[in-house]
Amino acid sequence: MNAHHDDLETRPPEIREADLFARLPGLLTAAMRAPAYAERLGGIDPAGITDRKALARLPVLRKADLPALQKAALPFGGLVPSAPGSFGRLFTSPGPIFEPEGTASDAWGAARGLVAAGFRPGDIVLNTLSYHLTPGGFIMDSAARAAGCAVIPAGPGNTEQQMEVIAAYRPSAYAGTPDFLKILIEAADARGVDIASIKRAVVSGAAFPPSLQAWVRERGIDAYQLYATADIGVIAYETSAREGMVLNENLIVEIVRPGTGDPVPEGEVGEVVVTNLDPHHPQIRLAVGDLTAVLPGISACGRTNTRIRGWMGRADQTAKIKGMFVRPEQVAEIARRHAEIAKLRLVVGRADEVDTMTLKAEIYAEPAGLVDAMSSTLQQVTKLKGAVEILPLGALPNDGKVIADERPVG
Repeated sequence: MNAHHDDLETRPPEIREADLFARLPGLLTAAMRAPAYAERLGGIDPAGITDRKALARLPVLRKADLPALQKAALPFGGLVPSAPGSFGRLFTSPGPIFEPEGTASDAWGAARGLVAAGFRPGDIVLNTLSYHLTPGGFIMDSAARAAGCAVIPAGPGNTEQQMEVIAAYRPSAYAGTPDFLKILIEAADARGVDIASIKRAVVSGAAFPPSLQAWVRERGIDAYQLYATADIGVIAYETSAREGMVLNENLIVEIVRPGTGDPVPEGEVGEVVVTNLDPHHPQIRLAVGDLTAVLPGISACGRTNTRIRGWMGRADQTAKIKGMFVRPEQVAEIARRHAEIAKLRLVVGRADEVDTMTLKAEIYAEPAGLVDAMSSTLQQVTKLKGAVEILPLGALPNDGKVIADERPVG
């Protein structure tokens, strides 16, 4: 049986890139029918946005800003050109953020991840993500049915009834959070219920550390991770190669320096920014707030799309220092004012019961007076005084941190 969802997954990378950017101008034209995008993208010629360099000049829309934008213009902040009634389902997630679901059978693009995890036609899937107002349950449900599986819409919680359902239907696969998978296994052990029919799992929505991965594997379940958000759907998915996560089709994904829209070199940790090529619900350079890095080369599983390392933390590193909020955007502004700077990190500490700041900078060259000039810029931008430390290229860790809060907790 074909291990891939379709031929798009194995096409040459240059063909995929050409296809995505050939479709981008039409997407931008569709997006600009929405009033908020018309304002944000005003003055651009969609026909000229045909490569990554041109795309990187467009403004980033931060997911953290969506609640306020939507509150000001319910329900979608003027960012969706289509009427709410044209969608299949309408959801809300914590924030609140309001999200529409398209009318396609696999509107969230999750079926690829399930197929990569070994889900096949005829499988019975126990879906334990919530079906109540949030899209998680429907993301997995529609994907499983698109892959030819039957779905048990179990939702989370109520382990007693879950045991009854498992005993009756003998599902072969699980979809849900890794935490709830562990709860189910432990509940089955405590009640003497046989759940050995479950051989495969896709997990999302929570951390899946190596220790838990090993524990689940010891129980005879082959579990794979999906990286998804409630507004976009599946961004990337794990495959049998177990080497990072493969990006989904129909998306242009950039990794940018936190606080900016500037793409980082391959391998450097940065924030995930997604352009979703869905003209019904276009999303242009949506910064989802997560950190990751691109892996070199192509997956051994045969899928040719770019691979990422998976979720590596949050990009929102705002810190309150001496009563003032300091944001990654401000650190980026300091770098913009000094061409000698290659990379910056603002380290926040505490000494003698007082907050401290040290701006650590990798630089290309050190002209006379650079430290004093950077100290002055730091104070101008943040309204706070701090030290400056010059470092050689490559000295700072590659972890995506722009602001490192090293103050003791408690």
